[in-house]
Amino acid sequence: MERTEAVIDLAAIRENVAAMKAGTPAEVMAVVKADGYGHGLLPSARAALAGGATWLGTAIVGEAVALREAGIDARLLAWLWTPDEVETVARAVAADVDLSVSSTWQLDAVLAAAQAAGSAARIHLKIDTGLSRNGAYVDDWPELVTAAAKAQAAAEVEVVGIWSHFAYADEPGHPTIAKQVMAFEAALDAAARLGVVPQLRHIANSAATLTLPSAHFDLVRPGIAVYGLPPVPGSYGLTPAMTLHAGAASVKRVRAGEGVSYGHEYTTTRDTTLVLVPLGYADGVPRHAGNRGPVSIGGRRFTVDGRVCMDQFVVDVGDLDVAPGDPVVLFGSGRDGGPTAQDWADAAGTIHYEIVTRIGPRVRRSYTGSDA
Repeated sequence: MERTEAVIDLAAIRENVAAMKAGTPAEVMAVVKADGYGHGLLPSARAALAGGATWLGTAIVGEAVALREAGIDARLLAWLWTPDEVETVARAVAADVDLSVSSTWQLDAVLAAAQAAGSAARIHLKIDTGLSRNGAYVDDWPELVTAAAKAQAAAEVEVVGIWSHFAYADEPGHPTIAKQVMAFEAALDAAARLGVVPQLRHIANSAATLTLPSAHFDLVRPGIAVYGLPPVPGSYGLTPAMTLHAGAASVKRVRAGEGVSYGHEYTTTRDTTLVLVPLGYADGVPRHAGNRGPVSIGGRRFTVDGRVCMDQFVVDVGDLDVAPGDPVVLFGSGRDGGPTAQDWADAAGTIHYEIVTRIGPRVRRSYTGSDA
């Protein structure tokens, strides 16, 4: 076993995508942004495609270009970029990467890249239906669509998609969901009147993919669910793909009354054994999960005792027989009764997305499954 290691089950990723694909007639875009939510960009992408995804999505344009340069020939969409990234946008257009366009300045940048590449750029127009994040505001939508229609008529761009993103899909039944669907359909109708009818309409994220078939349209975009972590209660037949563990760096017997770690926020109450785990907040372990974060050692569950430090934390295991190098599991599938990423999210007051995505580069990734 490596000193610290995140083991990624690529078979789980493949099967998670296959399960979602089986539940919809729409195409599936597996979102592999942020280095595959911490699971590894290229391995995750390949496993998702093997599971039936026909599209891959990234926030950052550079990640989409990296996938293309690694030999991925599936359709790719990237959606978050600034005026300072025009060179990367030009590379993306030349590499046949689809780009999201939310404003006329972005459309102008894509048109310049298309002219330089000598081919039409593939774009997806994004409408803000209520998240108030990226996407054209409803008042600006006609101007953007009109400009895109003109560019498409001149064979400078191809409007492949119109899309949006939910704010509350992880709370099924929330009133904003229906309002956003109505706003999305209104934007589609407005675009059609202005001469733009896209090949693909898409708004469904992981939560909507799992719980809202009426919003699947032509394409669904599961992200966190690809990695086996549903954003709504229930398993939905998904399997968490990441297991995070480390080898014990130190094991020592101490007396009752010893303060543990910075600030002595934990004090031993009896003669006991302390296990030092070589993972800390520099590796993505939440510092504010001190005295709460769960671990499994020797098949038994314990918690972090004291503060999580930059490189390490301590676990009081009582009289359990532990030796240096023995495995300490922070989270995994949970099927063996061990802790999960959700357990860590609960301990830290956050979401499981953050737990897996923040695991840092000092932690070695290894892969299991037929796509490894």
